[in-house]
Amino acid sequence: MADDAQHEHTFDSADAGASTTYPMQCSALRKNGFVCIKNRPCKIVDMSTSKTGKHGHAKVHLVAIDIFTGKKLEDLCPSTHNMDVPNVSRREYQLLDIADDGFLSLMSEDGETKDDVKMPDGEIGDKITRLFTTEEKDTNVVILTAMGEQLAVEAKEAPRQN
Repeated sequence: MADDAQHEHTFDSADAGASTTYPMQCSALRKNGFVCIKNRPCKIVDMSTSKTGKHGHAKVHLVAIDIFTGKKLEDLCPSTHNMDVPNVSRREYQLLDIADDGFLSLMSEDGETKDDVKMPDGEIGDKITRLFTTEEKDTNVVILTAMGEQLAVEAKEAPRQN
C-alpha cells in the first residue's frame, strides 16, 4: 500500500484567513451598499438595470464613489456575473492626541492604541481639530477600514463617563 506520510499535511499559517473582499452576484447589489470597481472599495450611489437584446444578458450599470478618495467610478456588469464586495468595518475610537506629523492617536474600547490613521482633510479634519483642540472635548472618531486602507469618516463628542 501507499506510504501514509505523503498524505500528511503541515499548515504553518495561523491567521483567520479573512479575505478583503467576497463575491456577490451583480443583481443582488443595492444602492448605498459597497462594491469594488477597478479594485477600489466604493459605495454605490446609483444603479440601473438594462434589458438587452434577444440573446444577451441584462446588464447592471453601477455608479459608485470611492470611499477613500471620493472619486466617482462607473461599471457595467452582466446581472448574472459576480462582483467583489469589500469587507468594510466601521469602528469608533477615543481620540487621545493629534501628533505633529498629522497622525491621530486613538484608543479602542478594549484599551488598545492605534497610531496609524492620518488626520483627514476637509470638513472631518476641521471638526476633529475643533472638538479636540479648540473646545477641549473628549472626542470619538469613527474609522472606516476596507481592503487594507482606513480613514476617519466622522468625529463626535464622547459621552460623559460617570
